[in-house]
Amino acid sequence: MDFLYLILGLLLLVAGAEIVIRGSVSLGKKLNISLFAIGVVIVAGGTSLPELASSINAVVNNHADLAVGAVVGSNIANLILVMAATTIILPISNITKNQINQAWINIGLGVSLIVMSYLYFNYIFGIVSILLLILIMYLQFKKGSLDLKEINKSEYSTLVAIFLIVLGIIFLMYGSDLFVDSAINIANYFNVSKAVIGLSIIAFGTSLPELVVGIMSAIKRKVDFALGNILGSNIYNVLGVLGISSFFGTFSMPEIIAKQDLLFMLLITFIVLGFMFFVRKIGRIYGSIGLLLYICYMYYIFI
Repeated sequence: MDFLYLILGLLLLVAGAEIVIRGSVSLGKKLNISLFAIGVVIVAGGTSLPELASSINAVVNNHADLAVGAVVGSNIANLILVMAATTIILPISNITKNQINQAWINIGLGVSLIVMSYLYFNYIFGIVSILLLILIMYLQFKKGSLDLKEINKSEYSTLVAIFLIVLGIIFLMYGSDLFVDSAINIANYFNVSKAVIGLSIIAFGTSLPELVVGIMSAIKRKVDFALGNILGSNIYNVLGVLGISSFFGTFSMPEIIAKQDLLFMLLITFIVLGFMFFVRKIGRIYGSIGLLLYICYMYYIFI
């Protein structure tokens, strides 16, 4: 039954994220909010809302291991599962300077998380993270590299937009409750740590929006957008998800994640960067390696 609740919770999270996005974009247009502000909501936060909702819920309920594991695991899943599935369908051959810069930012954030394993996540980390996220988004917007195509979503009246935002938030709240509670029950039933559940089940579940976006982008032959979405989502996961979650409680990095999973995440990011620099494309070779690595990684963390 817990697996059914897990799936139901995930569906509510994904639906809630889409509803909040549509409502906030429409309301933003009505209130004449800048394209930059709307772009941050859509491009940076859109596919990461499920991670944000589940992480806040986990921190509030004193299950921070679940929150940190979900963020690190989601970044790993994005880099090797989502990117692998995307590039197997259609290789990414147009590597831009902005994408390389995003990869370097991902490496910098990975190193920062290793440093944070010796400290605590609190409101100070949250303030610095949000300011840094806004700066990164602003620089991308100024360079014209922030994809604002999604802002052409349907417009609604002000009342309908507000209703959608409220409804989406309710979906996110109840979805995160179901998702996190059922994940904890599954962890207890199989006698595995919450960090492992965060790295695997929750990370995979909350990475499904990125996976769908990546596969659809490949089918539509727009894989350049998929790569930017993956790298941008990973940046938002660290700065946005962990940053905002740190306002809801003080927590630390589980030792096992710091010594094992963060290093693996950094390794994968360097591999992606290596393909960008030396191969000048991310193709089916990386896709095959990525899928194999993800399967091996899932096997390793559960044994």
